[in-house]
This record gives sequence, C-alpha cells and structure tokens, in this order.
Amino acid sequence: VQLQASGGGLVQPGGSLRLSCAASGSGFKINTWGWYRQAPGKQRESVASMINGDSANYAESVKGRFAISGDYTKNTLYLQMDSLNPEDTGIYYCKFRLKRIGDFGPPQDYWGQGTLVTVSS
Repeated sequence: VQLQASGGGLVQPGGSLRLSCAASGSGFKINTWGWYRQAPGKQRESVASMINGDSANYAESVKGRFAISGDYTKNTLYLQMDSLNPEDTGIYYCKFRLKRIGDFGPPQDYWGQGTLVTVSS
C-alpha cells in the first residue's frame, strides 16, 4: 500500500487549499485516517482525523476552518482548508491505519510523502 498526497502550494493569508491523499493497492480496510502537519522547527502534530467514517476530530487551531472528508470507495482522504493563515504553513502528511484482508495481526500505519503548504503574502 502506498499513499500519495497532493494539493499543497503557496497561498495568501485568507485563502484556501484542498489536499488529497490516495491509497494505491487493494485488499485492505481502513480503520482510521487523518492529516498531520510539521511546521519548521516544530514537531509533527495531528490536524484532523476520522475513525471508521464517524465524526471527525480537529486540532483546536483549525476548528471551523478545516474540514476532513473521505471517500472509502476511492480510498482517498481530503482536507479542505479555508481561512488559511501563516501559522498553517508546514508539510502536511496523511496517515492511514489499515488492516489487510486476511491479516490477523494489528492494524498498520501508512504515511504519505507529505505535501508542502506555504501561507504567505
């Protein structure tokens, strides 16, 4: 399974971006998925996540501005980011926790390669 993240770029404060993360391959079930970000000089932090398609969880700093959604038929996760500000700058990573069908072990975490978001005027 490989994850491919896309959608990052340079945007002015107040602007919007939509990130996507698609998983290749088949024969697996996604348990949880989410977005993380790492700002320059800081540790990676959780931004938004969903468990089994239930209600989403967000970091306080992005509540009301970001929206996570997913399409299980396409194994694709999205992050709509509105009202962006410079503090949102960083590399955004997607993570899928999934189990391969027929595998009786614990779920495994898979990470995307990261997509850079820069918010600057």
